[in-house]
Amino acid sequence: MGAGVSDWRLARAVSQAGQLGVVSGTALATILARRLQNGDADGQMRRALETFPVPGIAEKIIADYFIPGGKAANIPFKLTPLPGLDPGPDYNALTVAANFVEVFLAKVGHAGLVGINFLEKIQFPTLPSIFGAMLAGVDYVLMGAGIPRAIPGILDRLARGETVELKMDVEGSLPGEEFFSKFDPATFCGGLAPQLKRPYFLGIVASATLAITLARKSSGHVDGFIVEGETAGGHNAPPRGALQLNTAGEPIYGPRDVADLEKIRELELPFWLAGSYGNPGKLSEALSCGAAGIQVGTAFAFCAESGITADIKKKVLQLSRAGELHVFTDPLASPTGFPFKVLQLRGDPTHNQLTGSARNHRCDLGFLRHAYRKADGTFGYRCPAEPADDFVRKDGALKETIGRECVCNGLMATIGLAQVNPDHTLRLPLVTGGNDASHVARFLQSGHDSYTASEAISQLL
Repeated sequence: MGAGVSDWRLARAVSQAGQLGVVSGTALATILARRLQNGDADGQMRRALETFPVPGIAEKIIADYFIPGGKAANIPFKLTPLPGLDPGPDYNALTVAANFVEVFLAKVGHAGLVGINFLEKIQFPTLPSIFGAMLAGVDYVLMGAGIPRAIPGILDRLARGETVELKMDVEGSLPGEEFFSKFDPATFCGGLAPQLKRPYFLGIVASATLAITLARKSSGHVDGFIVEGETAGGHNAPPRGALQLNTAGEPIYGPRDVADLEKIRELELPFWLAGSYGNPGKLSEALSCGAAGIQVGTAFAFCAESGITADIKKKVLQLSRAGELHVFTDPLASPTGFPFKVLQLRGDPTHNQLTGSARNHRCDLGFLRHAYRKADGTFGYRCPAEPADDFVRKDGALKETIGRECVCNGLMATIGLAQVNPDHTLRLPLVTGGNDASHVARFLQSGHDSYTASEAISQLL
């Protein structure tokens, strides 16, 4: 769903309704810092930080970012440290604490299960993010947008309090040259690492081939799969074979892109189906295919408890009810290179036809930037969505910048945490959702303009 849409409130509501509530693990360090700068009106961020088990960290985060009463609307947010291959202690501390806070709040006050979802493509924060979630007792870790074979073993080692490392993708690496990110729980905790519960790991896959690879070649035990079709929101797996576009400019998917459920069943691991399964009646269909259940995103993204701003949810539901909401699978928008679903909100700045030049493309969050090897053997960072001149100056190809959107800042704006530009305008929202967003108004009860997570669940069941 993006960043902060499935936040602690939504995950908590889903868990309290007897299902697996999942928080988004994307950009939580920035989200925590901006919630504190907005004044933390309900005190929940500080409440959770007070329970953080490593001394001194919560106090420093509050001192660095908390603004009583909140910052003025025309004042930019203070930026957080940029993610990278060799993060400093402040970055690690904020990342661990932010993931702890989100999971802690999602779990507090009930006995339901809570998971956290990460993207393999966003590698730099992965290790401290997982550790922070495990400190809060997260029950499941979900990961897709890549081949996360290393994650099961990392969960095993973090549970035992051991140092972990994750191989980083560095563009232009020489044969045999490898780069790793490392995280030592003992050092972070001041000398003694805690023994933690090992969460279940679910790999998000788009094909039986990927499921088989994860099941047989991962560094540890894989506990199941989310089998996600190309109609799901957010990032989609690219079509197999040469990229072809339809007349609207969207990637064309074919029979080769449909997961072979028979081969997945042969792995004898539970799996859940995702991508247009958030409709009444689809759960029974999934169960009849041998699935353990379904994963639902879009139906929850626009419910009352989600992190999307109220005005965006209102407009989405109005357009859906009128049959005028459309979803565009943009092959270029995301700097990851993966197709990315964008809602077409007519008359709204998030409309996909807005030219890239109308957006401010300063790369000041850095979650989707890539590491690359320089000629002298050191490494640098670049993002296809940063200003084209900057990207080319870093030896990037100009063609890679065409059509790119600053997804990081766009997703922050979608949840009401838009950065203030130098000209005092706000960064524009970028709203994602699955193809089912066109019909999300089906969850509205007669005479109502909003619906809750529990109401959506009742219809789905």
